[in-house]
Amino acid sequence: MSLTRRDIREKALQSLFQLSANEDLSKEVAMQKALANHTEDKDELEDVEIPSYLNELVSGVIEQQEMIDNKINSHLKNWSINRLAKTDLLVMRIAVYEMLFVEDVPNKVALNEALEIIKRYSDEKSSKFVNGILSNMIEEKKED
Repeated sequence: MSLTRRDIREKALQSLFQLSANEDLSKEVAMQKALANHTEDKDELEDVEIPSYLNELVSGVIEQQEMIDNKINSHLKNWSINRLAKTDLLVMRIAVYEMLFVEDVPNKVALNEALEIIKRYSDEKSSKFVNGILSNMIEEKKED
């Protein structure tokens, strides 16, 4: 099973979504379930190798969630993070994690990948909103 980085980002989104909906679910099971769509034999779920980048994204977003959410929150004008659609928030968390912690992913790539995923899982209004938030973060980083 060969996954592109975009595929892995989508699997990270699916894993994080499952984890947010079911607190009893382990990270590993959530990632295996997300990867199950790529395997022919569902009985082989436990044998599915979890790509290291998927594990890095899911673990990193979970471990750094408070800091990531504070960063997102600082760019929300007259909004609270609790009002964001879960999908939009999770996609932004993944992108912000990549911007801050993954050196081989340029900020513009993290932004573009987030927008491509948002287009698949949300609407145009969300795409524009996420673009605005993440673009502002990139501009702020340039000024630092």
